[in-house]
Amino acid sequence: MGDLFLVRHGETEWSRSGRHTGSTDVPLTGHGREEARRLKPLLCSHRIGAAFVSPLHRARETARLIGVPYARVDSDLREWDYGGYEGVTTVEIQRTRPGWFLFTDGVVPGPPDHPGETAEQVGERADRMLAKADAALANTEGAVVLVAHGHFLRVLTARRLGLPPEQGALFQLATGTVCRLGTEHGRPVVAGWNIRPAD
Repeated sequence: MGDLFLVRHGETEWSRSGRHTGSTDVPLTGHGREEARRLKPLLCSHRIGAAFVSPLHRARETARLIGVPYARVDSDLREWDYGGYEGVTTVEIQRTRPGWFLFTDGVVPGPPDHPGETAEQVGERADRMLAKADAALANTEGAVVLVAHGHFLRVLTARRLGLPPEQGALFQLATGTVCRLGTEHGRPVVAGWNIRPAD
């Protein structure tokens, strides 16, 4: 079975300033587009059997720039629904909730169309996505690429390794990077993390 390549979209204005960016469709910055373009040779050096992408534009543009414009859009790859914390930074949240941490403390409810998600709910989506990725891996000789978002991919990594969703906190993930999840002796492992091309 092949590997999973996780790609976090390139930089946006909100990711640069630390604002929680769930459903708000903020575009890539010029630097974010360049981050994505620079990943293309890394991915093109591998046989890609299938690719999936979040429906949000920043992820879809990243998919195009890294060379997988054919990636199938899947809503399970969307970012954590931050509810009432959408667009708010951790520093701002901690002014009223000292010590607040997303993975353990969660979010406050937002509007009806974005009520917020718990770590467990994000983990359920990650499990569904992993099942789809595994089905694709079973039907191809190559790797599977998932193009999505920082917090979601951290939870997905935890779930791939058999950890609870909140343990995604252990996997800091930068914009415009590739991570590789593989196996060793039949067990899931992190084979590469926050990979960028050498300058």
